[in-house]
Parts: sequence; C-alpha cells; structure tokens
Amino acid sequence: MSRRRFALVGLGLGLAASQAGHLLAYELRYGARAIQVQSAGAHAYFPALVKTGLGAAAAVALIALLVIGFARVAAARPIAREPALSLLRLFAVLYTLQLACFVLQEAAEAAWSGSPGTSPAVLLLWGTAGQLPVALVAALALRWLAMRLGPAIARLRLMLTPVLRRFVYAVTGPAFSPARQVVLASEQVASGFNRRGPPL
Repeated sequence: MSRRRFALVGLGLGLAASQAGHLLAYELRYGARAIQVQSAGAHAYFPALVKTGLGAAAAVALIALLVIGFARVAAARPIAREPALSLLRLFAVLYTLQLACFVLQEAAEAAWSGSPGTSPAVLLLWGTAGQLPVALVAALALRWLAMRLGPAIARLRLMLTPVLRRFVYAVTGPAFSPARQVVLASEQVASGFNRRGPPL
C-alpha cells in the first residue's frame, strides 16, 4: 500500500475512531445518562454521526477483508505480507488525532450552546480515558490490514490482467490495416484492358 493511500485510510480510521472514543468517554463519565446527554442540545447530532462514521468504517473493513480472503482463495496459497509497521507509531498518531478531534469537537459544542464548557484538564482526562483504548484497537486493525491488503490487491491484479486483455481483444476485434490506395489511377485502370480491336 502506498504512503498516500495509507495516510488517507489512517485519517479516515482516526476520524471514525475518535467518535467511538467520544462515545466511550461519555459512557465512562455519565454512565446510564450518557445516551440522554449525547442526544440533547448541542449534542443532538452525535447519534447520527456515530452511526454513520462507525458504519462507514465497518463497511471499509469488511471490503478489505473480502479482498484479502478472495485473493488468498484464488491464489490457493498464502500471500506474502508487507513489512510490519511500528505499532507504537501507529498508536501514537491515531491517539493524537483522536484526542485532537475530541477536544475540538467539545470546544465547538460548547461554543454552539453558549455554555462555558469543560476545563482543559477535565477534558483531557476524559478524552484520554475514552480515546486511548480505542486508539490501541484501531492501531492493531490498521497494522494488520496494512500488512495484507497491498499484497492481496497486487495478487488480484496479476491474476486478472490476462483475463482483461482477452476481454478487451474480444470486444475490439482484430485490427485491419487501411488500404494504401483506395482509387486506382486512370492509367492503371486503362492498362488492364487490351487496346487492340477485335480481329476481322
């Protein structure tokens, strides 16, 4: 997997994981009242956002697993893996991204509702409690997919290239070279006839 694709996947996963961490932080802080708090006032958007984000992340993960499984079955042998990424770095990057999203989200909600908001120390405390375990799970999942998804896609491309070539050839058909001389010159046409008259 290229660095650009990996960065995009990591960014999307971090944003989705930040909402899961947000949900966990509120569950730890408010307990049974967490759903009520997250569904009223400035937090009214949160349930729909969580469902959309986690649903999209689950769909992407499912598609990646299907690609890896199909490539392994089609190849009839284990697929080589890419070098493992540093789990600590992935964990640190995802945790930082998730915590930043959590703090900005809470600050935006406080500004929207006009309330003074939570103190930075309390915000970091509950943000860490919610985002830290989710970041660890997300880092493990991203590391596992990064090792297997790229080689699986490369294997499928290698196997499907001959099939696609035959399909393109069958659709386009054989190529005919254009005629170099469509209309013959008058001299060439006349030379093909006998100029002598019939015998008497």
